[in-house]
This record gives sequence, structure tokens and C-alpha cells, in this order.
Amino acid sequence: MRFMIIVKANARSEAGEMPSEEALTQMGRFNEELVGAGVLLAGEGLHPSSRGARIRYQGKERVVIDGPFAETKELVAGFWLIQVKSLDEAVEWMKRAPMDDGSEVEIRRVFEMEDFGAAMTPELREQEDRLRAQVEGAA
Repeated sequence: MRFMIIVKANARSEAGEMPSEEALTQMGRFNEELVGAGVLLAGEGLHPSSRGARIRYQGKERVVIDGPFAETKELVAGFWLIQVKSLDEAVEWMKRAPMDDGSEVEIRRVFEMEDFGAAMTPELREQEDRLRAQVEGAA
């Protein structure tokens, strides 16, 4: 099972405050543990919302809203994508993450093709497999 670990933004991340060398070292060690265990698929930090945009879809209309965005607690500062056997295992890994006091992460399972049932027809499955192979080939 794949899980996305969503690192919630806070006032420091939204201000663009960069982590210290010590914090980066600790995070690097944690990421090495994830890689060594074969569970890390991806992980990145994100720039503050002031450097981003949102697009609101209203019928055929597209409304672009430039950052920053007001509700810090609803924003994402970074993520990990891991592959483990269960939500419990994902939770155990993230309990070990070197996060600052007051930090918060959210753990969400990523949909797999099987989760879509009969709606994922053989043709759609073939298309999805082809697109994933193209993306992996480009990496």
C-alpha cells in the first residue's frame, strides 16, 4: 500500500524560513532509514504558498488565485510518499520523523487501480499502465 504523508504548513514554513543544518541532518538520516528499509518512493519540501497559485474551476471558467493563502493550517509544506504494508506501519514510521514541536503530518492512503472496481475497465487499466511506464521511462 502506498501512503502520502502530508506535512502541514506553519507560520515558519509560510514565512520561507529554511531549516537549520541540524534539522536537515536529522531529516537526512531519517530519509536514509526510509530508503534503507525500501519504503521511500518520494519526498520533498514545498516553497511557501506566496510563491504558488490556486485554480478554481467553475464550469468552463478557470479562476487563478495567486498566493499567499490565508489559512496556514490548511496548507502543505512538504510530503513523503511511502510504500508499506499498512496504515499502522506508516504511523510507526512517521512517529520517528524528526519534526519540530507543534508540527503535524497527515497520513493518507493512495488509491490503487484495484480500488476503482469495475469502473477501471481493461482499456483504462492498459492506458494507466502505459502512462506510468512512460513516466518511469522519463525519470
